[in-house]
Amino acid sequence: MPVGKGPILLCSTADWDNPFWTNKQHMAVQFALHGYQVLYVDSLGLRRPTLASCDLGRIFRRLVRAVPVPRQVRPNIWRVSPVVIPLHGVTALRRLNDCLLIATLRWHLSLLGFGAPLIWSYNPLLHDVIRHLPHRGVVYHCVDDLRTAPGLPGEVIEDAERRFGHMADLCFTTSPSLQRRMTPLFRGTHYEGNVCDVDHFRRAREHPPEPEDLAVIPHPRLLFVGALSRYKVDFSLMESVAQQIPQAHWVLVGAVGEGQPGSAGPPTHLANVHYFGPRPYAALPDYLGHADVAVLPAPKNEYTASMFPMKFFEYLAAGLPVVASSLPALEEYRDLFFPADGPTAFAQAVRAVLEGARRDRKRIDAACTYHSWSARFLRMEKFFSPLLESSHHA
Repeated sequence: MPVGKGPILLCSTADWDNPFWTNKQHMAVQFALHGYQVLYVDSLGLRRPTLASCDLGRIFRRLVRAVPVPRQVRPNIWRVSPVVIPLHGVTALRRLNDCLLIATLRWHLSLLGFGAPLIWSYNPLLHDVIRHLPHRGVVYHCVDDLRTAPGLPGEVIEDAERRFGHMADLCFTTSPSLQRRMTPLFRGTHYEGNVCDVDHFRRAREHPPEPEDLAVIPHPRLLFVGALSRYKVDFSLMESVAQQIPQAHWVLVGAVGEGQPGSAGPPTHLANVHYFGPRPYAALPDYLGHADVAVLPAPKNEYTASMFPMKFFEYLAAGLPVVASSLPALEEYRDLFFPADGPTAFAQAVRAVLEGARRDRKRIDAACTYHSWSARFLRMEKFFSPLLESSHHA
């Protein structure tokens, strides 16, 4: 076993170099910072691919990256990009994928000298693969209701989560809804909501330089940062509020979600809606630091019923007042932001903030400190670290 606290095999649902970092990449970094060694497994393509240029490009890049040795991407973090056929609803192909993946991961674990790692998975479809890998414990980190995401095999995922529950030692969830659904399936389930890099986003409070592309947009500015997918963002609400408050300019930093037509994007035909596209993670505080309101207009659907937006605490750490749809996962934090359901209420909340309405800064700062990556990791570590000390393995 490598020197340190122990090896981690982290099975992600997002590639390491995805421009929008979520729990997967951040948790890999936390493991590394806290003395663990990580083999990060890139996404296995849960969503059925299309002939769109972005999907074809992703397939080509995966073939290029499929080298037979682990690639170090940061201190204590190595990356592997397995080649699989992303048609998980087809039983025969799923079994073929499993055989290829088992061989690939065993080879990489051997090269790194990882022995029997703790397996930390975001992908429930890997239950049969994990059974054939040496390990000292299995953790399922349930951060989304994957059954309800467009383009994913919902029934297959639901069955896989049940099977995963029979073999896993622990499950961590990021919303009360996910916690209620996972509790009957797993032996030990713990709720820890999404968090943020507090120090990084607090830079927005320190008068960072204003990005040139943002400088040409008039105030007041309503800023949204994140994936612009119609099952996550209510574009109809956005359009209505933009029309109700024409003097307020929406600034959208992110990419239109994958797996949906171009016509499903934000209402950029309006003069006060500005689509910027994705920006580097390091630059996000610069944009937040020159906004007036952070917005989170989410639709009501099966996916958002279990969604805890990672941007929520990022917005708060940046010092911005937040107007957001009343998502179930945010219910316990209603005193930290301005909840609003529907275009009229959302517009009223935006107007109130622009007129000076604010939430208590001390309570917000205390919540952000508690909901930092490092603080959450240490709370979670108390539950999973005993697994690395155990002697059982596959």
